Formats: sequence, C-alpha cells, structure tokens
Amino acid sequence: MKKTLLELVQSILSDMDSEPVNSISDSIEAEQIASVIEDTYFNFVSSREIPEHRRLIKITALSDNTKPTHFKYVGRQLYWIRYNIDENSQTNYREIKYMDPGSFATRNLDTSNVTTVYDVSASTNLLILNDRMPSIYTSFDDEHIVMDAFKSSVESTLQTTKTQAYGIVTPTFSLSDTFEPDLDEDLIPYLLAEAKSACFSLFKSGSDPKVEQSARRLKSFVTTGLYRTKQENVRNNYGR
Repeated sequence: MKKTLLELVQSILSDMDSEPVNSISDSIEAEQIASVIEDTYFNFVSSREIPEHRRLIKITALSDNTKPTHFKYVGRQLYWIRYNIDENSQTNYREIKYMDPGSFATRNLDTSNVTTVYDVSASTNLLILNDRMPSIYTSFDDEHIVMDAFKSSVESTLQTTKTQAYGIVTPTFSLSDTFEPDLDEDLIPYLLAEAKSACFSLFKSGSDPKVEQSARRLKSFVTTGLYRTKQENVRNNYGR
C-alpha cells in the first residue's frame, strides 16, 4: 500500500529504536531520515525506467522567429513525438521521425524554400524548409529538438500546443509529512528497505543483516514486477 513520507520515517525510526515523532519536523533525526529517503528515491528512479513515470507530454517550443522549429526537451527521455500537421484547425498528427545529427545537417534541400537558422549552442547555420509541415527531427545538444520544416503560410513558428509526445518525466519530491512518493505500491517496500539500510549505515555505524537481506530480496522482485499489465518477454532478433 502507498505510504506517506512521515509513515516511512516513522517505520525507520521504530526499527532503529529511536524516539517516535508525529511530524518530520519534530526531531533532527527525523529530518535526516527524510533526506536519506529522498536521496534513495532519486537514486532508485534515475537508474530504472519506472512505468509510473511514463506519460503523454508536450515538448516546449522556443517560440522564436529566428529558430522557428526549435523545441526544448521535457522529461528524462522521449519515446516518440507527433505534430499536428492539419492546416485547418483540425486534428491530424504525424509521427516525427528521429534522424541523427550528421545526416540532418548534411541533407540535400531545394534552397529556394529554406530558412537559415542558427543552432542554439554553436551558432552553426541550419537549413530549415519553410513550405511544409515537419517530418523529421534531431538534437545536437540533447537539450533542444530541431525539426526539419515549418509552413510559414500557416504559422511563423512550430507550436507547443500542436505537439504530442510520450516519454519518461522526472518526478518531484517534497519533504512534507503527507507527501507520497510517486511509485507503484509494490515498489514502496523496496524504497523503504534501501532507505532503512542507508540509515543504519549512516546513523547506527553499521548495517543490519536482516535489513540487507530484505533489500536484496526486494531488489530481485522489482526487476520483474514493475508493470501492472503483464509484459511479453522480449527476445533478441539476430537476423534469423
């Protein structure tokens, strides 16, 4: 079941035979444990693809006439991007395919229908088609997305509201009593076990064998039980 940050702190304090609290702010030790839980949480989510952190998102357009097809990444990783290419306020999303930076920068274009823009990081000239909707994108710095085209007769820059993307977002963490970590309830025991192990090591000058055993057992479980919907086994295709 889901647990609040206060409940996680109280559980660890109890196992450490420390003074109980009714709020994280009641003692310095409780605040220290809450901080350890936060660090453990971000170590956990940054090293795994957590299904709860996948969602539909909108990438952020720079809305800059000198960079009409530039966007900023939103989230940690993108799986796909689509753009509404309809010119009459209807809905017609096209998937924008990824192209590697070298191929994007050297593609052959009809120079009669291009706009020259400058890359954000290096101020390098990029040729962008201005007579059609986008179909490909790339990134030169892993912070900005550059699409290949925009239709200047429809819009002066590509727009955030016309994007549709799916990816992994970075969750937030609040050091408050009622905060609930953004994890499936099956993953909460593992978070608690890892945080508890860290707290014993930091504040009790050594780990507890039973806590370590529990953390190892739960780690094995979370590698196979992340998804609520059963996922098919993925088998490598070696060209046969």
